[in-house]
Amino acid sequence: MACHFSDDAWARQPVAAFFAHILVTIRDNGLHSDLREFNRLHLQSLNSGLLPVFLATVFVVAACGEKPAADTASEPAQASFLPAPLPAAAGCGDRGRLQTSLFGALAGDLEWTADTMSCEGMPRPDGRGARLRFSGWTGDSEITIAIIIAVPDLERAKTATELPSNVTVIQEGSGRFFSTSDLHSCWTDINDQRAIDDNAERFSIDGRLYCISPLAEVNGEASVLISELAFSGLVDW
Repeated sequence: MACHFSDDAWARQPVAAFFAHILVTIRDNGLHSDLREFNRLHLQSLNSGLLPVFLATVFVVAACGEKPAADTASEPAQASFLPAPLPAAAGCGDRGRLQTSLFGALAGDLEWTADTMSCEGMPRPDGRGARLRFSGWTGDSEITIAIIIAVPDLERAKTATELPSNVTVIQEGSGRFFSTSDLHSCWTDINDQRAIDDNAERFSIDGRLYCISPLAEVNGEASVLISELAFSGLVDW
């Protein structure tokens, strides 16, 4: 068997694009613990069916030799890689919502509700506070945005104001993300946090995020500004 991938063709391979994103993200995991964890959450949100496709692609490429340029013209064009559709009301609760406006490299108004977005909420790995993740489509486009808010001083069942926060915005499926570098530019007000089960482990949570500085792009020179963001979701302590 012989085949040939030009540089451009290889760049268009969906698995290659996915693998390149993993390499970029892993390389940057040393920034801080919240970026390390968001990478895990981001990978979990991808279609698990990519793994066998990726392995098959590795074996095919390893077995490939050179193919004459004339043969490549008959090869069908590769389909574009798009994020998988979001599950409805995934972990957001009945009142789940997110409302904000993005400015900069990713711009537009976001109006997400429980049936149009996906949510996750859990304690941070070091046991301090919690991390909330929201994702959904950007308007009528085919771009999926994930927003992760890490609040180190958040406590179970308590409300609070002006909690320092780390924020990350991800353009899913592209390897492009924007993040705060410290806890000095964004903070969160938690307006409500109440148990929704008998074990007092899962809580509905409502709050508002404020940022006074843009989120810088990692491995890039662009930025995204979120001046204010309102959210409602769930956190599983």
